[in-house]
Amino acid sequence: MAVRGKSLNIFLMDGDPRGRYKCTIANWTGVAYKIPRTELDKCKGRADLSQSGVYFLFGVSDQTGENVVYIWQAGVRKNGEGILYRLQEHKRNHDKDYWTEAVVFTTSNNSFGPTEISYLENRFANMAIAAKRYLIKNANDPTQGNITEEKKSELEEFIDYAQIIMGTLGHKVFEPLSQPTPTVSVDDAMTAQPEQAFFIKRSGANAKARLTSEGLVVLAGSTIRKDTVPSCPDSAKSARDDNKDYIDKNGILHKDILFKTPSGASSFVLGAPTNGNVEWKTDAGKTFKEVETGEATEQ
Repeated sequence: MAVRGKSLNIFLMDGDPRGRYKCTIANWTGVAYKIPRTELDKCKGRADLSQSGVYFLFGVSDQTGENVVYIWQAGVRKNGEGILYRLQEHKRNHDKDYWTEAVVFTTSNNSFGPTEISYLENRFANMAIAAKRYLIKNANDPTQGNITEEKKSELEEFIDYAQIIMGTLGHKVFEPLSQPTPTVSVDDAMTAQPEQAFFIKRSGANAKARLTSEGLVVLAGSTIRKDTVPSCPDSAKSARDDNKDYIDKNGILHKDILFKTPSGASSFVLGAPTNGNVEWKTDAGKTFKEVETGEATEQ
């Protein structure tokens, strides 16, 4: 089936890109809001934010500097308050002072009941866990609940649209750093293709990386050189230090790590100043530069 474009409407509620956003998609009953913590009080009186829904609290950990997210549901309470009331509670809770922005999903026709929001909360949380982009702050594992196959199909479509909106709003909480792809012959490639694999196998390193639209991802399971040379770039040293909890005593990575440049990735792997354009090679022996520019490998 052909992939079709989507028309996403983003309304800047305050006329400021730093303010609140309201997001809708043509022929979709869902409504999404992006609300900075500092602008929460401006949302009082909005009927759709008094409904049931699912919300995300985004921030950064003070201890590790990691991106963090809290994913939860909000049902309508006896006092008539739903999502907004829950967000205001979190704002007053000092245990959740890490968050700076909320993203909310509800509907334009107030169609979410307890079953629907439980299912969405469960799916969103498990998708975020699988993507391994953010530290998930949920204390409890949300339950999916019992749902009919008809309702499941309907909610999965809602999730598809929610993923589009979330990515558009700048939060890649559902997107893994790397997606495995079928092996293709690089001899036929004229340019580096997204998700193409590259390798470094020298100086005690045995690393694999994939090219993505965001950069080069050094994959979990790779072995990096355990020591560094004095001239190792500070950025590579910092990357090793930031990810020390994911590098075991044998130099094996236990986490995918994204680098914006091939040289940043190769310097991290080899613990030395390097040129990633020639260090990273395909299975067929082509360097990153050769694949990217379509140059032929010298025999």
